[in-house]
Amino acid sequence: MATHSTHVRSLDHLVLTVADVRATVGFYVDLLGMEERTFSGRTALHLGDQKINLHEAGREFEPKALRPTPGSGDLCFVVDGPIEDVARAITEAGVTIEEGPVDRTGARGPMRSVYLRDPDQNLVELAAYPRA
Repeated sequence: MATHSTHVRSLDHLVLTVADVRATVGFYVDLLGMEERTFSGRTALHLGDQKINLHEAGREFEPKALRPTPGSGDLCFVVDGPIEDVARAITEAGVTIEEGPVDRTGARGPMRSVYLRDPDQNLVELAAYPRA
């Protein structure tokens, strides 16, 4: 195996191309508790030490993905559990859970997850790790 001089340490941000920035902000802020911030005329969703930059379809910022498309994302967010309580809150907010709670394996090991869709139909996984 080759030795690399560059080692990725963490994810700083990712970009979601969306049909309607306001609808996306509403979903992620109101339902999932992320924080909306603007910078240089752009909109981002902050969570912990990471952020999601939002690009409106057809009005993306350069540089951009080769084929930016609303609804092509598959995201997993770690939430405070238990996941059954998260699922109940999501359902009470009128959002459909597509699958779960189910057992999955995340970056840190076993977790429990539920799956739902955001306004662009991106798959959103909410996952809770067992408490130590």
